[in-house]
Amino acid sequence: MIKIQLPDNSVLEFDAPVCGLDVAKKISEGLARAAFAVTINGKLTDLTTPITTDSKITIVTAKTTEGLETLRHTASHIMAQAVQELFPGTQVTIGPVIENGFYYDFAKKEPFSTEDLEKIEQRMSEIVDRNLPIERQVWSREQAINYFTEKGEHYKVEIINDLPADAVISVYKQGDYIDLCRGPHLPSTGKLGKAFKLTKIAGAYWRGDSSKEMLQRIYGVAFADVKELKAYLTMMEEAAKRDHRKIGKEMDLFHFEPEYAPGAVFWHDKGYKIYRKLIEYMRRRQENNGYIEVATPRIMDRCLWETSGHWDKYGAHNYSGKTEDNKMFCVKPMNCPGGLLIYKQGIKSYRDLPLRMAEFGMVNRYEASGSLMGLMRVREFTQDDAHIFCTPEQMEEECVRTIKLILDIYKDFGFNDVKIYLSTRPDSIYRIGSDEIWDMSEKALANALEHHGYKYEINPGEGAFYGPKLEFILKDAIGREWQCGTVQMDMNLPQRFDISYIGEDGEKHQPVMLHRALFGSIERFLGILIENYAGKLPLWLSPEQVVVAPVTAEVNDYAEEVVNALKKAGLIAKADLSNEKISYKIREHSLTKTPVIAVVGAKEKENRTVTVRRIGSDKQEVIDLNKFITDLAQEATMPSQDK
Repeated sequence: MIKIQLPDNSVLEFDAPVCGLDVAKKISEGLARAAFAVTINGKLTDLTTPITTDSKITIVTAKTTEGLETLRHTASHIMAQAVQELFPGTQVTIGPVIENGFYYDFAKKEPFSTEDLEKIEQRMSEIVDRNLPIERQVWSREQAINYFTEKGEHYKVEIINDLPADAVISVYKQGDYIDLCRGPHLPSTGKLGKAFKLTKIAGAYWRGDSSKEMLQRIYGVAFADVKELKAYLTMMEEAAKRDHRKIGKEMDLFHFEPEYAPGAVFWHDKGYKIYRKLIEYMRRRQENNGYIEVATPRIMDRCLWETSGHWDKYGAHNYSGKTEDNKMFCVKPMNCPGGLLIYKQGIKSYRDLPLRMAEFGMVNRYEASGSLMGLMRVREFTQDDAHIFCTPEQMEEECVRTIKLILDIYKDFGFNDVKIYLSTRPDSIYRIGSDEIWDMSEKALANALEHHGYKYEINPGEGAFYGPKLEFILKDAIGREWQCGTVQMDMNLPQRFDISYIGEDGEKHQPVMLHRALFGSIERFLGILIENYAGKLPLWLSPEQVVVAPVTAEVNDYAEEVVNALKKAGLIAKADLSNEKISYKIREHSLTKTPVIAVVGAKEKENRTVTVRRIGSDKQEVIDLNKFITDLAQEATMPSQDK
């Protein structure tokens, strides 16, 4: 008798070994039709996997994360089958699941075209219609190597040769197509449905190594139903319109020089105005919340990052070099060691804590060239970093204080929908610190959230190598999620750098260190803002707030008078005194996302008024000049001024 425990703790009994599909059928035919896979004692596996002992299982459907991942992984295999049917001789390499979809890398002499994507999609639909059973088989190493060698799949052979000697080698068969894979997969190709779309072609090095051959990567997305697919594609169309790189060019904010400074931003005047305003805003918020501000050197001895443990984990991504005296220096990839060295200056008392030390520190990291993406992924960026040193008794209160500050700041920028994840200890050889310290740190973060009513989800294994962290995920105007701020609990680096404070008992004690970023980086947060607002930034943040456009040259003097009055009120204003027609001026300044266009003519001059047009609106309003300036100055006030 085999006992199967279900998620509701009810138990089904079977006289002989069963599989997930058998269990689903016993519960209901509807569940059996919806079933994609099964978890057996916590392990995700195929529906047909035999269950021979008492087990706890969950039937996985499209409504679960695991179900969607199974669906998308099967989609990648169906795409690979379609490619090999259409283009014989093409080698398939690696094809994982990614957010919202999948990709597969192919070795093919001729490049894929956009028209090829349409053909592949059509063949995928045909394979779905065939409703081929998907069968898992376990092969010996010799059998697998012989099969893929005969097929000319030398990439698969390389993968097999790199597997441990005791590895289980499994393949999945759908019709005549066989692929090396750990699985799991849907029970048949028909289960995939038609809610998929191939989205783009890109180049990719074999195993991500730039010294190896270039492959062709085909990306796709897949969902449980067509409605979800259409919603996603609509969102992607809107995202393309909001692309910060496109809008940044239209607004003349920044540019990049991939040949001379890959992954580094060249800020233009207007872009740098926004950059400086973000720092000014954050500086005020921090000062009002008890922070001091420091600055540490960009280049320091490599031994600092060896002490911290960053070099072991991130050394390959650091810019470093040897000087004439044979010392190794790094362009700093993070600000932590510098903050610790400042803390070590002078003796600290418990009365000095908490010490909240902020730094707008520019850092450099050698990200892979293929991962660079505008402001969102760069090699040089400024972190709105802070390190809070406190006693163990203060750490929960400091966490709560920081969480409140982060959420309040996001509200100022219009982000009210924020998720919080608690990322726990990673299973990594680079992790430092005892389990006791990790237990204490994770509990402190969880308590800070729970005792003050903050909802959160666990993100297992995604903590920093020195401590657990909170991650704050924003949802933008079109529903995309962005990971921005973090709070990291650290009891390990204070120990490694031997920092201390004198307690009430007159003895030395080790402080707790909180690493904290609110925007994350100025560059990335600015990119998110541009896309969230589609370039139509709030008035206070806009680099060019008002353009005064005279209808004719006869009222240029009044236009300049209005501009001077606006500037006196603290607004960023200019007059467009060009000889262009007023319709052209309005169109041009609308394209550069100027928030307010004030049109003035003879009538406005006579009545001391302006005709106001707002970006994104065809309406215009005639307003008394003094009221216009007063109202606009109030609207342009930085949110943090009263906080």
